[in-house]
Amino acid sequence: MADHSSKDPDWWRQAVVYQVYPRSFADADGDGLGDLKGITRRLDHLAALGVDALWLSPFYPSELADGGYDVADHRDVDPRLGTLDDFDALVAQAHRLGLKVLVDIVPNHTSHLHSWFQEALRSAPGSPARDRYVFRPGRGEHGEEPPTDWQSVFGGSAWKRAPDGEWYLHLFAPEQPDLNWDNEDVRTGFRATLRFWADRGVDGFRIDVAHGLAKDLTEPLRDVGGIGSTGEEALLRVPPGSHPYWDRDEVHEIYRDWRKVFDAYRPRRTAVAEAWVPGTRRALYARPDELDQAFNFEHLQAGWDADELRRVITDSLATARAVGASATWVLSNHDVVRHASRLMLPPGTDPGAWLLSGGSAPAVDGPAGLCRARAATLLMLALPGSSYLYQGEELGLPEVADLPVEVLQDPVWEQTGRVRKGRDGCRVPLPWTTTGPSYGFGPGAAWLPQPPWFASYSVEAQTGTEGSTLELYRTALQLRRGLLEGETLTWTQDAPAGVLDFTRSAAWRCVANLTATPVPLPPGEILLSSAPFDRAGTLPPDTTVWLA
Repeated sequence: MADHSSKDPDWWRQAVVYQVYPRSFADADGDGLGDLKGITRRLDHLAALGVDALWLSPFYPSELADGGYDVADHRDVDPRLGTLDDFDALVAQAHRLGLKVLVDIVPNHTSHLHSWFQEALRSAPGSPARDRYVFRPGRGEHGEEPPTDWQSVFGGSAWKRAPDGEWYLHLFAPEQPDLNWDNEDVRTGFRATLRFWADRGVDGFRIDVAHGLAKDLTEPLRDVGGIGSTGEEALLRVPPGSHPYWDRDEVHEIYRDWRKVFDAYRPRRTAVAEAWVPGTRRALYARPDELDQAFNFEHLQAGWDADELRRVITDSLATARAVGASATWVLSNHDVVRHASRLMLPPGTDPGAWLLSGGSAPAVDGPAGLCRARAATLLMLALPGSSYLYQGEELGLPEVADLPVEVLQDPVWEQTGRVRKGRDGCRVPLPWTTTGPSYGFGPGAAWLPQPPWFASYSVEAQTGTEGSTLELYRTALQLRRGLLEGETLTWTQDAPAGVLDFTRSAAWRCVANLTATPVPLPPGEILLSSAPFDRAGTLPPDTTVWLA
């Protein structure tokens, strides 16, 4: 059995980590926004669920131009969410309950309200204050054109003109100016930030946009032209490590420097990279002298297809093993359509277009989506490595795809000229009770409207209810902890087409039927199944079982 005690520096290798999006988890003061006291009051839920750690998405001072990822001060708490004392109380309570705490670090950019950026705007071109960011003169006779053709992830140019005529880089929203990681102030400042939170007891860090920090700022800056400027497909069109601002080889020197900070603590701190890069490149971020893990987005992006998933699982395990890391598995997070809905979309469906239709084109069968999501979860939890859960998936929440456009807050909506609704549908505040103005989220209304059907998905409605998704997660996580043994997986060679069948140890076999018809059920004691069935020798469609 894996050692998840505080003394084990490798606790993360097969841990289950639960992502908390603070503004949508629990609201203690009634202002409609989730807060740190709300999270602390609900930590018993995570302990009862059986996870090993929680990861806190940004809780820092922010104007919420990008849901908190526009950070105005990396070493403080947004007053609307609490205080540093509240943070300390959260960490202390988590540790009392046996939970580790990871926090989001956002090193690619700051908020435009950050003191550094405000100083840069007040300073002259070429000044030390401006050198902490990426300022450049524009092209054209009067500098009226952006310096390059680089595009924002959220849509449109990645450059915005400052009042004095220079342009600054923002690979995300204009309110998120990119930092210049060639600048020593930036490097020194983030080392101090890592120590600030480690000194307060956090056990690790999730690194936002880990692949974007290093940029080719050699003059003149080069256009990306036909290679594309956003997304993994752009990286496949250039030699590895050579894109002007994604996944450059120089970024790894930054993480080797950070590793020295992590290793100075006892137990040493851990870190996981958010790096949207091809698998073989992703593994580089998890080398022993850099970060411990990198998120496996191939798994998240895979369809409900046995051949594709088997390839992704096999490749992911191999690339992690090659650098001595453990694999990571993710089905949902704060940036993507929840998997109870996404896994029902036909192959080739654009999730953005589906959201724009309000979830009606195509229509998603809710019960079928939940069945598939539960099967996907048991499959994921049986894989070697760490599983990262997103708040609400333990309730089986689908995407809230029909949010009215007047309530949308994701900058993607405006940045794309109102053609992509963005990520608000997976960020709707959680339902805790079957009644109340926000189903137990807080004493008043929530910052995003919750649909009436949330009541039946609430923690209250599912607790103690046989067959509920919440009870399935609780049982699975309890069983998983007792079954963990090593980090190997052995595929069953004669599995039927459309079936994933593997063993983890002599006591643990996982069989997932991803087809539309029943398949023969292998012999063995059924430990857990994602859906009830009569056990008459066949495994139903879209169902996963664990066998002993």
